[in-house]
Amino acid sequence: MGKSKRATLTDQLKAEIAASGLSGYMLAKLSGVPQPVVQRFLAGERGISLTTADKLAATLKLELRKKGR
Repeated sequence: MGKSKRATLTDQLKAEIAASGLSGYMLAKLSGVPQPVVQRFLAGERGISLTTADKLAATLKLELRKKGR
């Protein structure tokens, strides 16, 4: 059996955004990220910079941690 595919940071961020219940518009407004950037990211049309990911994560109160073994 092969390893199962791990969720990428992008996948996890999109999942957290969806779980937050915030619209792309509201997330953009709260985070200071331009709304078209958020919308294109959520639609899978483009990636985002780490600076943008930082802003979105801060707005959602997320932090990156090493997974325990």
